[in-house]
Amino acid sequence: MKNLRPEDYLEPTCIFCKPTEGESTPVDLRRCITRLDAYLDRNDYAAAERHLDFWRQEAMTSRDWRGLLSIENERMGLLRKMGKQTKALEAVRAAEDLIGRAGLDDTVTAATTWLNIGTVYKNFNDPQAALPYYERARAVYVRELPPEDGRLGGLYNNLALVLVDLGRYGEARALYEKALSIMAGQPNGALEQAITELNLANLAEAELGLLEAEAEIEARLDRAFALLAQSELPRNGYYAFVCEKCAPSFSYYGRFADAQELCERVEEIYARIGTIPAVF
Repeated sequence: MKNLRPEDYLEPTCIFCKPTEGESTPVDLRRCITRLDAYLDRNDYAAAERHLDFWRQEAMTSRDWRGLLSIENERMGLLRKMGKQTKALEAVRAAEDLIGRAGLDDTVTAATTWLNIGTVYKNFNDPQAALPYYERARAVYVRELPPEDGRLGGLYNNLALVLVDLGRYGEARALYEKALSIMAGQPNGALEQAITELNLANLAEAELGLLEAEAEIEARLDRAFALLAQSELPRNGYYAFVCEKCAPSFSYYGRFADAQELCERVEEIYARIGTIPAVF
């Protein structure tokens, strides 16, 4: 007989049943994130958005500000990927308010939120607005995390993107190299390394021009493709997402066969994974 866990049979608190004023009831974030990951693995962003809207209302009703902050962070990432700028910026403002309400100022949780906020602004072409959030996140991460922590690698990669936009190429290159070193020690870190190699190719073009940077660009593309081809990488939804993200860079630099191969991997994975019903 299967051993049931509470999340297998307990339903979320009724959204019409408010707790007593001042009380807080934590939402089941594990249940929320597990289902969210299932939607994202299947590339079903519309269902993922509905799912997060449901749990957002649940956290608000329960006055669970920390849980709500986690959900707003997930919403920022999802809405950014979906290109929904207005809603993404609404999530940004809500998250900033919640950091203080949850008493999380100057913590790693706050820094992760600032990183996500910066990425929203970067995604919607406002590097000047993104930069101070990344710098605030870096100050906390460097102080609180071990230097090999994968979160630092992600931060360095994102901050470098903004610095490239602002023409600060030397600083950006140094951060990309740090990111490569850190991600080399992470489980399945080859995926993030591949993205960083392509970012370095773009940096070389921006700094030197396409002709002067040709040799470095080709070397970076070779390394990125080899990283994505590693047999030990799980061929799951995140792998498909990374391949989908990388393919246009190979096309841009004339590596059409490589781009086509990555697209075929994406199609195979999504065909195998399929879709799931949009239920909570």
